[in-house]
Amino acid sequence: MEILHETFPLANVFRISRGAKTSAEVIVVKLTDGDISGWGEAVPYARYGETIDSVTQQLRQINSTATLVEHHNELSTLLPAGSARNALDCALWDLKARQAGKPVEQLLSLPKQTGCFTAQTISVDTVEKMEASARKLHNAPLIKVKLGPHNVVEKMTAIQRICANSQFIVDANEGWSEQLLREVVEPLHALNVVLIEQPLPAGQDSALASINSPVPLCADESCHTADTLAQLTDRYQAINIKLDKTGGLSEAVKLFHAARSNDMAVMVGCMVGSSLAMAPAYILSEGADYVDLDGPLLVAQDRANGFKFDNGFMSRPTPFLWGTGKSI
Repeated sequence: MEILHETFPLANVFRISRGAKTSAEVIVVKLTDGDISGWGEAVPYARYGETIDSVTQQLRQINSTATLVEHHNELSTLLPAGSARNALDCALWDLKARQAGKPVEQLLSLPKQTGCFTAQTISVDTVEKMEASARKLHNAPLIKVKLGPHNVVEKMTAIQRICANSQFIVDANEGWSEQLLREVVEPLHALNVVLIEQPLPAGQDSALASINSPVPLCADESCHTADTLAQLTDRYQAINIKLDKTGGLSEAVKLFHAARSNDMAVMVGCMVGSSLAMAPAYILSEGADYVDLDGPLLVAQDRANGFKFDNGFMSRPTPFLWGTGKSI
């Protein structure tokens, strides 16, 4: 197993309620079996206590490629849910696809994805700078707006005025209070906001059970794996599935089916990374209600053979870098 640390400078500063970043720091795993290799990318996330060094150390403890290939379905017993397991799980799926000569979605009995609309992100900033970002999106079908606790309705009003034909996901990244949420749900509903993501801090979101919001509430930081779902069903109407939280595509598929069994809407989301990180999540987008996989649009330079984007429409070119069962 080869473990790489790669840096992708961002096209612009990316801000959320917790802070800002100027680059995507990613871990890439390469698994080689004979003359065939599989790849996986993950994004260690400080919010969950991860660093490049800690994830690298986790992966170094898993050092037998042959054993990993043979016991892929036991990976959850070797590593906890998180970005280390994600990179390894996705590399294993890519390797299996290339060995079988079949795409990953076929190996998982999932529908073939031919393209989808992804949300495009406006990060937290001043009203004027968020308006400028909105003008660049040309009434994109779906826009995600990162909003901290200040001037929520004012900023959203300014953006909606520019992108009057768009739908919006508002992402608070745990930055709001219960009182603020109660105050803004009706105005945001009137501004064509179709989803509010993680308004309250994870672990402090029990109050959501008593809020009758006209806009569905979506769990992000509160939802990691399928076994965490039961405690969320009275608080949220949707979940955001991110492979760096689930620990890879294998668990993400389980979480997807569990959400559907509980009549919850599904967003397939991402951390900020390259097309290699988006590719496994993209497989789940065919049945998702919302897709937020615009990471490659946020980096200054994506990988070769990555996704193509056209005003929010996301398509997988030929050749593609992951999961097709073919070498490039």
